[in-house]
Amino acid sequence: MSTLEYRILGPIEVRRDGEELPIDGAKQRTVLAALLLAGNHYLTDSTLSRYLWGEHPPATMNAQIYTYVSRLRKILGPGVDIKRRAPGYILRPGAHTFDLAQFERDSLLGSAALRAGRYEEAARRLRDALDLWREPALAGATEHLVDAEWVRLEEARVTALEGRIEAELALGRHVQSLPELTSLVRRYPMRERFRAQLMTTFYRCDRQADALGVYQEGRRILAEELGLDPGALLRQVYHSILVGAPDPLAVQ
Repeated sequence: MSTLEYRILGPIEVRRDGEELPIDGAKQRTVLAALLLAGNHYLTDSTLSRYLWGEHPPATMNAQIYTYVSRLRKILGPGVDIKRRAPGYILRPGAHTFDLAQFERDSLLGSAALRAGRYEEAARRLRDALDLWREPALAGATEHLVDAEWVRLEEARVTALEGRIEAELALGRHVQSLPELTSLVRRYPMRERFRAQLMTTFYRCDRQADALGVYQEGRRILAEELGLDPGALLRQVYHSILVGAPDPLAVQ
């Protein structure tokens, strides 16, 4: 029996036994990705129309959606279950693999291991989850689908990344983590957890002045961009560094 691999955490594609199937065009890819993102729920025609054309669908939208779905059924083959129940469609991947579902499973297990203090397992599971990403997610879809779903997917990815680094730091891998964290704080200057992790990493590398400098930079950025003071986690790590606590960053 052939195996399908559905991928949306990067360029949208489907592979059968390793061979990429011809899912051509932004709208065809959007229909596939939108049905997969809907999970075990029917995706209404109106929602699918919004993902395809935004707020100005053509008068023939129902006919065009029907054509895209029919074409998708033909490409994926008879073993794939795409059902119609007015006013929408549902795609059930079944036993085939779906990168987002696998990412969510690994992230959930990794986060649970992190909370339980099983740091090796947490680091491994979260690393496996993140290895499924081939950024950017939903590449090849319409801008309407990307606008609707990308923030949610990116938040899940970054949260898993924060957790994986948390596990690595709990395992004493602060020296190895320093270059990555420095880059992440530049990329996400208002993510306080990354900043707290970088402060802790500098502190463990006997670079207390650099750790405090990271805090002051974060306080300035938060004030200028959002009019906010640092949150509880940043303040906790800052105070712990000032008093010389052995482990400024408590695993969250």
